[in-house]
Amino acid sequence: MPGHWLLARMGKRVLRPGGLELTRHVLADAGLADADVVELAPGLGKTAADILAAHPKSYVGVESDPAAVKLTTKVLKRRGTVVQADAANTGLRDDSRDVVVGEAMLTMQSERGKDAIIAEAFRVLRPGGRYAVHELALEPDTLTDEQKTEIRKALARAIKVNARPLTEAEWRERFTAAGFEVERVRFARMALLEPRRVVADEGPFRTLKIVGNVATHSDARRRILGMRKVFRKYRRELTAIEIIARKPADA
Repeated sequence: MPGHWLLARMGKRVLRPGGLELTRHVLADAGLADADVVELAPGLGKTAADILAAHPKSYVGVESDPAAVKLTTKVLKRRGTVVQADAANTGLRDDSRDVVVGEAMLTMQSERGKDAIIAEAFRVLRPGGRYAVHELALEPDTLTDEQKTEIRKALARAIKVNARPLTEAEWRERFTAAGFEVERVRFARMALLEPRRVVADEGPFRTLKIVGNVATHSDARRRILGMRKVFRKYRRELTAIEIIARKPADA
């Protein structure tokens, strides 16, 4: 089971590398009010609820996992729709959206997969539209290829997903190569499994529930402790990144 679904099974709802704080910055910077919004891979629907709270004109989620489609549909309560489709082939019309939101999903793609999804976001956005992402990054930009490979392999072994985070410079290059203009970059600590972050993201009562679930499931506890060990080992190299990229008005 991928690490994020294991954490969700233990009761964790916030599964983003920069936590709720960075998600809130991303959504505020995206400009969601009265906008036609599409969210790629909404997962548990946690960010979908936050998007709806910003009063967009419309909301569409694009999710490939049928179980996640059901979860997000339940959260929406008829205030938007979710379609089962691939993020690289959404089926949405050209130039039909003002904002595309994606969190912690580009990191999990190959380089070709990243480029395909970014190109799809560019296609569906209206000129002047914004692509707002919250992803995992590596720092500093001067890391060697050997160092990057070591970190990526360690992450893949721990979370059971072939995660491929990029440096800030590499993320910028991906967006600009697709035609975007990078407007804002912001960073936050990658502290997904640190106690202080868990309490801040989940609240004290849900945190106690998560701790209880982990304590009574030995296999899950072993895996989660292994994930935390990797996150701590590379705490200086792993960071959460926000990027707001705009489709040029003349595109």
